[in-house]
Amino acid sequence: MKFATRPTLILIAFLTAVSNVDAQEVTRDLAIVAGGTLEIVNRNGRIAVKAEPDTTKVPASVKAFSPAGLADEDLKIVASGGRTTITVAPKDKQKRIDIVLTVPERISIKAETLAGAIEAAGNFASVEARSDTGTIMADVPADDVKYQFQWTESRPRYLADFDIAEVKEKSAGRFEIKGRRLSEDGEKVKRGEGEEEPKTEDQKPKTVSLNLTTARGIILLNVPPSEVMSDLRERPLTNAAKAIVRSGDSLLMEAIRRASPKYFGDYARSLPPLRFEPGFATTSGRLENPNARTKTALVRVTDEKNRAIAGLAPADFEVTENGQSREIISVERSEAPFNLVLLLDVSGSVENYVNFIRKTARNFVDTVHANDRVSIVIFNEDVKKLSDFTTDKKKLVESLDTFDAGGGTAYYDALAYAISDTLRPLKGERTAIVVLTDGDDNRSFLAFDSLAGSIQESGALVYPLYVPSGLIALGAQGQTADIDPMRKKYMSLTAKSGGEGERLAKISGGVYYPITQIGQIQRAYEDIVLQMRSAYNITYRSDFTAGGVSPKLKIRAKRENVFTAITSVTARSRE
Repeated sequence: MKFATRPTLILIAFLTAVSNVDAQEVTRDLAIVAGGTLEIVNRNGRIAVKAEPDTTKVPASVKAFSPAGLADEDLKIVASGGRTTITVAPKDKQKRIDIVLTVPERISIKAETLAGAIEAAGNFASVEARSDTGTIMADVPADDVKYQFQWTESRPRYLADFDIAEVKEKSAGRFEIKGRRLSEDGEKVKRGEGEEEPKTEDQKPKTVSLNLTTARGIILLNVPPSEVMSDLRERPLTNAAKAIVRSGDSLLMEAIRRASPKYFGDYARSLPPLRFEPGFATTSGRLENPNARTKTALVRVTDEKNRAIAGLAPADFEVTENGQSREIISVERSEAPFNLVLLLDVSGSVENYVNFIRKTARNFVDTVHANDRVSIVIFNEDVKKLSDFTTDKKKLVESLDTFDAGGGTAYYDALAYAISDTLRPLKGERTAIVVLTDGDDNRSFLAFDSLAGSIQESGALVYPLYVPSGLIALGAQGQTADIDPMRKKYMSLTAKSGGEGERLAKISGGVYYPITQIGQIQRAYEDIVLQMRSAYNITYRSDFTAGGVSPKLKIRAKRENVFTAITSVTARSRE
């Protein structure tokens, strides 16, 4: 099986982070030649090394950053023959200094730090890195890689973009992963259409040797830090993870494979051959009569804050095909029903407040329109579907009495499950996910960034309601309950979860609701129902004679700072 992969941007992410720090910066040129050796010691800071193919365009250099300011003697550079040594040695041993280096390709580097991260990106001859608790990240060509990873004081925590050897336990509590990855493409070259021949020695990629040692840190091989999940232990697949594998969503599957390669392989081999899909296709409608001259587009209209806009008339819109204006026959508020997934966090952080979760869920069921179909899914360290899609509110309410709470929080897996399993059969229909959670994940196979593409392609609107667990506790006791002052600090969201909630709503077209008072939950439900109903059926005359929908169909709102998105297009009978 082959899976889609995404380019890694490890060093770029780091450069962005350090360049935004308000700190003094020092840059020095380096005289390093291809084939040379570079040694770096920075015990109390980060080390990032980027190998450039052409140092005439991007000269070799070292940049140092420190919030506490820099002195010339903080950075010592010694060059002798083909070896260059860089030592970061400030007088104040506690001062943090981060360094970023640009070097030629195919040099050997040795890097050492204590708590700082070590990052090496590019085509090196070899990378030898040693850290105590810092993360070691290598982003290198994967055609021919020899690797040896060692943990001296802890069990291994690692993630790789391709399958690597199994962990072996050594003496004195040490662990090792050792092997070589040589791709088929690295051994063969194409000669004409479909023909392959072995590569000559000159054509074969040069070997990259990695020798990475850490006491208690994490090792990443060709994986961006943003795609690292919360729990790095290799473990059996959950029901959510298995459903994602069955879905055929190649990007989500690849993330599951990286997280647990052994169990992924075992489960994938037990399945019948899969028909892989790149993801959700952007729907252009299901035209019963593609040649019809009159067509209706379902259009969602939002402002800069992604909130739906109501009360628009035909004069507020402009429709064009291939740049030519088209007559608008009518604009009507859409009353088409939604398919809604209510995703409820029932992990350990809320296990003492199950009745409160049930109450808020019942309130949501009571709020949605009678024709909306609702499915209820709960999650802790796995997922469970309480109800399939139904308009029967009595059945939905009864299903809420069938669960208990407790365990870890696999929030990202639950989102992926809702998209790849629960909503996948409904492609082209109006879909949305309403999430009630505190937003903190600690058990998913997936990382948050692994979800973005699949969420966008699904077309589902996501409405995250992020409720601090302390606020849930207060709500379960009644709003008049005395508040323990020591608990106040737990009644706010983490910065990480809040930022992810905003991003989740933005990429899906939904709205983010950070809940700070219990009464806001019901108001959020009412607002969600209003937001979903603020879409328009715009009927227009089409001159597109090729059949179907013009690929250059555009529907624009004439008001400033107003944005439109075409959800689907349907056609009337022939005229």
